[in-house]
Amino acid sequence: MVDTYVGSIDQGTTGTRFMVFDHSGQVVGNAYEKHEQIYPNPGWVEHDPLEIWENTKEVITAGLDDAGIDAEQLEALGITNQRETTIIWDKETGKPVHNALVWQDRRTTERVEELQEADKVEWIREKTGLEADAYFSATKAEWLLDNAEPLKLQSSRGGNLRSRAEEGELLMGTIDCWLIYNLTGNHITDVSNASRTMLYNIEDLEWDDELLDEFDVPEEMLPEVRPSSDENLYGHTDADGFLGAEIPVAGALGDQQAALFGQTCFDKGDAKNTYGTGSFYLMNTGTEAVSSDHGLLTTIGFQMSGEPVQYALEGSIFITGAAIEWLEDVDLINNAAQTAELARSAGSTDGVYMVPAFTGLGAPHWDGRARGTIVGMTRGTRKEHLVRATLESIAYQTRDVAEAMEADSGVELTSLRVDGGAVKNNFLCQLQSDIIQTDIVRPEVDETTALGSAYAAGLAVGYWDTVDELRKNWQVDHEFTPEAEPQTVDKMYDRWHDAVERSRDWAQEEAE
Repeated sequence: MVDTYVGSIDQGTTGTRFMVFDHSGQVVGNAYEKHEQIYPNPGWVEHDPLEIWENTKEVITAGLDDAGIDAEQLEALGITNQRETTIIWDKETGKPVHNALVWQDRRTTERVEELQEADKVEWIREKTGLEADAYFSATKAEWLLDNAEPLKLQSSRGGNLRSRAEEGELLMGTIDCWLIYNLTGNHITDVSNASRTMLYNIEDLEWDDELLDEFDVPEEMLPEVRPSSDENLYGHTDADGFLGAEIPVAGALGDQQAALFGQTCFDKGDAKNTYGTGSFYLMNTGTEAVSSDHGLLTTIGFQMSGEPVQYALEGSIFITGAAIEWLEDVDLINNAAQTAELARSAGSTDGVYMVPAFTGLGAPHWDGRARGTIVGMTRGTRKEHLVRATLESIAYQTRDVAEAMEADSGVELTSLRVDGGAVKNNFLCQLQSDIIQTDIVRPEVDETTALGSAYAAGLAVGYWDTVDELRKNWQVDHEFTPEAEPQTVDKMYDRWHDAVERSRDWAQEEAE
């Protein structure tokens, strides 16, 4: 085992990473490649699935080179992925019929409003644990089947997409499913990703016939649903393929569930927040699917072979790290590393609030027509104030979710495990601790999303024997404790609510 490793494909919203982990959970190889963000219309977001697959092959090869190992030294491959992003492809040719519709895509907002008007929101929530929202895969799949055929982007064959789907000629899946298919030839997803489609019944653990009928998605095109860590394996890579080796593909988790797993949140009440393009706050609720009265999602956390499903409560914040990218896009900063220095130099936002609702508001507000808003500016407002307001918006949105989480779960938050690219920013971590008024704990390995899927795959093939081994791997890098006065923070947070109200229900024309 000294010379063997586990590989993790981390296919994210902005790029694809491959990481190689050793038995102690340390990174020994790493490679990353960005892919194009496609915006055909306001509120529409697409990715090219073929570009993602090509990049995946490139980063696996580069990551193995970085680690200085051969493919044969991998005991298993795990996959973690941007969730909800939806692809339909031709079963025979393997070619997508259209670009992937990304989780951020809002083109189906009007369809969601139809569901709301038909009083189907609670019906959907009872089955799936999800809000009726364009975020999830169901309305994306419906849109593709209704609208993709005229575009004829990649498919080499014509014909009505719906009839072809019913005849089993088309396959649908989230990004994990797309990668498993290309790696192994098998059409498989895991329970955590299935639970994000708005087509899967999280209590019955099966595709829901009534939901499939509502969205007119033929069951023939859906993947088989397996445990997140699967001793029966999803399949093997092709010995004659790009790796030249048969490697078990044995684990898959949606990115936020993977981070929960990588942070070793295996017990009821354990919680983590991941700061990436968006931020996603998850709490393990054990084998009980806890329903939310405060705008959170009930979702499947993970399942290990032969064990019951573990559920989670989730607060999905659509835009956090992407707000920092926006600052760069509009030339307020040159790179993300500048934000801490600029924000610190301002001392305060001088009354400015930024609500980064670029693709609507997620938990706990759920407003698909909210849009990005800056309020409180004066003639004296400088870029430092805008940068600080953007960092504060990340912390405020997390507090929104943290308060909802406490109310739903009855568990008081004493510390929060954090991960993702943005937590390298000490200023943001301290700000987060101050605004939530709790300890923020950053682990040594902050790429816990990739680590989680590596753990899932490694457990499946016996590279690790028990989750207790994984707990021993988890080490604290830094702990941040609150320094600000609660009364001061509460006053600032009250004004945040006012700013959120001004962002709501703004986009009226985009879905017309």
